[in-house]
Amino acid sequence: MPALAFVIHMDDPGDMVLDLRGIRCPQPVLRAKKALRNVPIGGALVLECTDPLTVIDIPHFVNQTGHHLSDQSQHEQLYIFRIVKQR
Repeated sequence: MPALAFVIHMDDPGDMVLDLRGIRCPQPVLRAKKALRNVPIGGALVLECTDPLTVIDIPHFVNQTGHHLSDQSQHEQLYIFRIVKQR
């Protein structure tokens, strides 16, 4: 299981990227919740996931917590989400 790690996203130097490849439900949501504690309000967290259930779980998590899902995309088996922290 990969460790919780942050790297700078090349497209936007202010984004924090959380590599959740190989992590299965419910861990992607739980780790995103924990990682958002380290993101300033207005900052963004990018999630890179391989669990297909994240296309349901991450938008639901974002709606429940009051943050903003500014981007969601899929590249083959990789699901990418960009969450902007609102509060």
